Amino acid sequence: MKSNEYPPGPRSTLKRLPERGRYDRSTVHAILDEGLVGHIGFAVKGQPFVIPTAYVRIDETLYLHGSPASRMLKELRKGVPVCVTVTHLDGIVLARSAFHHSMNFRSVVIFGTARSVDDLDEKKRVLDALVEHVAAGRSSDARPGNPEELAFTRILAVPIEEASAKVRSGPPIDDEADLMHPAWAGVVPLRLQAGQPIPDERHPPTQEAPAYVTGYRRGAAPPPE
Repeated sequence: MKSNEYPPGPRSTLKRLPERGRYDRSTVHAILDEGLVGHIGFAVKGQPFVIPTAYVRIDETLYLHGSPASRMLKELRKGVPVCVTVTHLDGIVLARSAFHHSMNFRSVVIFGTARSVDDLDEKKRVLDALVEHVAAGRSSDARPGNPEELAFTRILAVPIEEASAKVRSGPPIDDEADLMHPAWAGVVPLRLQAGQPIPDERHPPTQEAPAYVTGYRRGAAPPPE
């Protein structure tokens, strides 16, 4: 039976503020599923690179996509180790002392080794899932990819070998001696919020914007303060 937690390994074990670490799959998956952009870290001949890209999680695999000309995807398909990070910023934490200012956040770091997705059915399934990840309900409305577009799209699968989440929430943590300092202290909440949809004017749509556009939102509300 699969464990409810990712076993902490030498790469994923938190060393700085380990009490903020989370290794349970539900926390890791929730942070990944709410995110839109992951930062992909890898090294080529000793030179590190970190590239932002869209992704989607399906079970215990993270899928990345892009052009066959992408240097990142060319390198990762060779089987080099990869590190993926996803972060949500939930608030600015203003303490009474400059030293104790902080941020409330939820982040995930995963480690794995990529493989190329060459099976056409798997590639279609992943691309549909990616569209749904970005806008749930969209894959049934949009025109599916044609053979030329599928051939021009490279998909890489990164099995989650190790993973850890780190979460900071709540008020500032001031030293007792600073509690009477007159500066305001507290949290400024932050969240990703959709604006008013802007229709494409080149060919006005013949119907109203669907609910997944007008009511667009990402994930659940951040943890309570």
